[in-house]
Amino acid sequence: MKTTAAILVAQHQPLVIGEVEIPSPGFGQALVEVKVSRICGSQLGEIDGVKGADPYLPHLLGHEGGGIVLETGPEVRHVKRGDRVVLHWRPGRGIESRPPSCHWNGKTLNAGLVTTFNRHAVVSENRLTVVPDDTDFEVCALLADTLITGFGVISNDAKVRIGESVVVIGCGGIGLGVVLGAKLAGAHPIIAVDMHPHKLKKAAEHGATHCVHSGKTDFQQEVLRLLGNRQPDVVIDGTGNIHVLEQAFALAAEKHGRCIGFGVMPHDHRMHINTLPLHFGKILKGSHGGDSKPAEDIPRYLAMMRDGKFDARGFVSHRFKLDEINDAIARMRDGEVIHAMIHFEP
Repeated sequence: MKTTAAILVAQHQPLVIGEVEIPSPGFGQALVEVKVSRICGSQLGEIDGVKGADPYLPHLLGHEGGGIVLETGPEVRHVKRGDRVVLHWRPGRGIESRPPSCHWNGKTLNAGLVTTFNRHAVVSENRLTVVPDDTDFEVCALLADTLITGFGVISNDAKVRIGESVVVIGCGGIGLGVVLGAKLAGAHPIIAVDMHPHKLKKAAEHGATHCVHSGKTDFQQEVLRLLGNRQPDVVIDGTGNIHVLEQAFALAAEKHGRCIGFGVMPHDHRMHINTLPLHFGKILKGSHGGDSKPAEDIPRYLAMMRDGKFDARGFVSHRFKLDEINDAIARMRDGEVIHAMIHFEP
C-alpha cells in the first residue's frame, strides 16, 4: 500500500515529505495506522550524524507513537486487528521480525523495526504494546520513550533511593521524564538545570524542588550552594555536551555518587576525566533507554496515571501536522519545544 512519510534523504538536510510504498505485514509484523508520533532528540541526532555517517540512506524515521493495528502477519500473537498500541524502540513482547522493505521514487527505502514519521507503518511485533482502547494517543507517544526511559534512568541506571539528591541537566524531552521519575522515586531535593526558563518552569510543575538557569549562573556552584556545599548523590545529563558531562561527573559525590548520561555525545568527541573516583565507588554510566522493559513498564505507568499518581499530558508543548515537521525540528533546535507531537489526519 502507499502512505505518506517524512524521509531522511541526506544528513544535515530537511526531511522530504513523499508517498512511499510499504509491504503487507510479513512474519512477526503488524501494519499500524499511526495516529500520533513524538519527535525525539534522537531523530535530530540522526539528521546531524551524531553517530557518524549513515549507511542506510534514504530511510524512514521515528520510534515513538500511538496507533491502531490494521492487520497482522503470520505468527503474530500479542497484538491483533483493532488493538490500540504504543509504538516503541525498546524490545517488548513477541517476535523480532526483519525490517520491512519499502520503496520510494523507484529506490529501496530503508526502515527499522519501528517507524512513526509515516501515516502507516509495518512494525515488528515486539515494538508494539497493547493499551486500553480509551488511552490518549499522545499519552501512548509519551509512554513509548519519555516515561519509560526517564523513569528507567532513575530506577534502573541511577538506582535512586528515597531521600537522595538528584540533579537533572537538560529538562526538555526525556529530561522532564527523569525529573518526574525522581519525584516518584522519593528523591530530595531534585534540582533541574537548563538554559531555558520555560523548561525550568515545566520541570518545577512536575517535581523539581529547585531550578538553576545555567545561562545565568555557574550551575556547579549553585548546586553546591543549594545543597549546603554537599555534592549530590546523582547527576543526570541529557545534553551529551563534553564540557557539561565533565562538570556533571565532577559534581557527583566522590564516594558512591552516580553520573548518568542519556544525551548522546557526537561520535568524534572525547571527554577528559580523572578516573581515581571510579576506584572508590563513583559511577559514570551511559543509559540505553533506561534499560526499560516496555511490556512490563507501560501497563504499570498507565495504571498509575489512571489512579492520579501523575499526569504527563502537560509535557506536550507543541503540535504539528506531518507537512510541518521541518518547522517542528527547527523549533526544537531553538529550544522552544519541550515535547512536539505530529498528528496524522484521518
